[in-house]
Amino acid sequence: MNNYLVIRVPRRIAAVALIAAAAAVWIATPMQVRGDNVPADRGGHERAPLIAESLPDIPGKQLTAVLVNYGPGGKSGPHHHAGDVFAFVVSGAIRSESSATGPARVYHAGEGFFEPAGSKHLVSENASATEPAQLLAVFVADAHAQLTTPDSPTAR
Repeated sequence: MNNYLVIRVPRRIAAVALIAAAAAVWIATPMQVRGDNVPADRGGHERAPLIAESLPDIPGKQLTAVLVNYGPGGKSGPHHHAGDVFAFVVSGAIRSESSATGPARVYHAGEGFFEPAGSKHLVSENASATEPAQLLAVFVADAHAQLTTPDSPTAR
């Protein structure tokens, strides 16, 4: 018996590749964020943070990146965030309105927007009723803060 698979890849390399693929699938599986997610009306939810790192040059602050998935027609209710947020549309199209950015606008894959601390996120939804959408949200906030807090629909 030799030490190669049919395609002649050494078993160690194949094992490492298999473990990496399993880790990628595990990371790509949606998970709830520990209470930081906004209750979704239809299909919008956050995943576990991709990264959460303290910022050594800003004591007490942390950078956290989270993927937010919206099913077709999915949306989140009005909410605000614990700090500054940069949002980047990974796939699909997201309709967003913030008290700091003006009227609702649709952002397509490859576009981004900024929400300064203290602003209210009034509209956050998938612009499509038939296709999913994904958003990367990068927060700079107090370490271990609850990143997202729901607001009442009338709190504008």
